[in-house]
Amino acid sequence: MGVLRTKSVEQSIADTDEPEYRLKKSLTALDLTVFGIGVVIGAGIFTLTGRAAHEVAGPAIVISFVVAAIACTLAALCYAEFASTVPVSGSAYTFSYSSLGELFAWIIGWDLILEMFLGASVVAQGWSAYLGTLLAQLGIPIPAEIGYGGTVDLMAILLVLVLGGLMTFGIKESLRVNLVLVAVKIFIVLFVIVAGLLFVNPANWSPFVPDPAPREAATGLSQPLLQFFAGIEPTAFGVGGIFAGAALVFFAYIGFDVVATTAEETRNPQRDMPIGIIASLLICTLLYCAVALVVTGMVPYQDLDPAAALANAFAFHGATWMATLISAGAVAGLTTVVLTLLIGATRIIFAMSRDALLPMGLAKVHPRFRTPWVISIVVTVIVAVVAGFTPVGLLEEMVNIGTLSAFVLVSVGVIVLRRKRPDLRRSFRVPLNPWLPGLSAAICVYLMVNLTVETWLRFLVWLVLGFAIYFTYSHRHSRVGQPGYEEFALPHVVSHERESDEDGR
Repeated sequence: MGVLRTKSVEQSIADTDEPEYRLKKSLTALDLTVFGIGVVIGAGIFTLTGRAAHEVAGPAIVISFVVAAIACTLAALCYAEFASTVPVSGSAYTFSYSSLGELFAWIIGWDLILEMFLGASVVAQGWSAYLGTLLAQLGIPIPAEIGYGGTVDLMAILLVLVLGGLMTFGIKESLRVNLVLVAVKIFIVLFVIVAGLLFVNPANWSPFVPDPAPREAATGLSQPLLQFFAGIEPTAFGVGGIFAGAALVFFAYIGFDVVATTAEETRNPQRDMPIGIIASLLICTLLYCAVALVVTGMVPYQDLDPAAALANAFAFHGATWMATLISAGAVAGLTTVVLTLLIGATRIIFAMSRDALLPMGLAKVHPRFRTPWVISIVVTVIVAVVAGFTPVGLLEEMVNIGTLSAFVLVSVGVIVLRRKRPDLRRSFRVPLNPWLPGLSAAICVYLMVNLTVETWLRFLVWLVLGFAIYFTYSHRHSRVGQPGYEEFALPHVVSHERESDEDGR
């Protein structure tokens, strides 16, 4: 069998009932919605809003958030259809396996591992930075050697170890902690909106769409791939600035796809997965737009601090205690992001190990906690080491390219699976197929070519490493490719002797 062999939806679902790989089903639509909000609302709302308004869009950043939300919604619809049709751990990896074939599934699983490992590490370091700022404001500074940017980022390591332990003990327990922290985070965001209205000056919204202006163009490997090949230089403000802002803030939404990794642990995935994915995205969009509107009304966009816009907007008006409260909210907010990405990474590796594309011993489920405890420990240790000892600042865009490549394959996979398996029961269907999934894939490709040449080169190196592992190990060990493998979806011939035995019973 070739590299494009597929694993049927029926077989993927049947594998979830194997006792040694069975996860505990305990999640509801509310859990999934909170899970999605927990990972989406993170550093983006605390920093990206001000940066995008200050550099490219002005007050029209509100429109940029809407445009980005529309692009994300298209991808979310595709995820919702797949998650309700194939309620199995692994998200885009599992979806691609059933529609595009094993090699594509491996590529996307490999990319998602990159996204979530680096994402959790980067956010853990960001959490350490906010914690240092908060404690300094409270008069308890962290020693420079063990804080953010120090010799060892001990704070980031401790965060990952605590959350890794929590994740190992149970998904429901993890999400209870997540629920509390998300509630704190939403309270802070609503506080920013309500309290910020007291300082809003409508004159700061004029002009709402600033006049276009030339934007400093990057050169060499730091320039976008599109600019490198087509010579198209970016512009700031004006209509072009709105779309440039949308490309920038699109990444503030990344994370809703992690909800799909928990499909196998959801009580009623056909109903709850679409609700969790789409509801979390809609709630986050409303909060993002409201915050963007308030912050650009509090401070002229030219004076916004790109690094910490929300806290500094209040400091701009002398409300320093509010700035401290917002820093505390950022610490709570980033904690939920790290926890969610750790859980997502373990579920991707769990699905790949159960299919024997990675060593099957990793997929062992704890007899009491019903969690993939071996993978949880491995993921926790690796992320803690990367977060504590590696300067990952230059690798942040790698998170984005891994996610966007997953979005592209999921969007294409919806079209393919509709044609290959029109008989499948789909609790949720993307409207206007194949046009909306096709548009989703096109938008994601456009955003990918707006990433830097340097990011693309690193991504290609990661893919080459992945191909090497696939062709030397995964392809030969895959359960689908083993001689004794029986495809669950295919009709099986029953011998006359067996029929006679069964009739005689």
